[in-house]
Amino acid sequence: MDKNEVQQRVVKVICQVLSVDEEMVKPDSHFVFDLGAESTQSVELVAAFEGEFDIDMDEDAALEVQTVGNAVDFITKCLK
Repeated sequence: MDKNEVQQRVVKVICQVLSVDEEMVKPDSHFVFDLGAESTQSVELVAAFEGEFDIDMDEDAALEVQTVGNAVDFITKCLK
């Protein structure tokens, strides 16, 4: 799976979990400051990414992922 496909799927998951429009989700968008994620939603995002990509994300490492671009990079590495 290429990085572009990962990004498209990450954006889809973010829109579903955070109830935001796709236009709001940019690679440099911060989950909390730009997209309004609350702490419970951060946990939901990690679970949704794990389900979408069939991966296990280390919880501590995953919580350090703060932006959409970070998430795409993190997930792309997990898939390799």
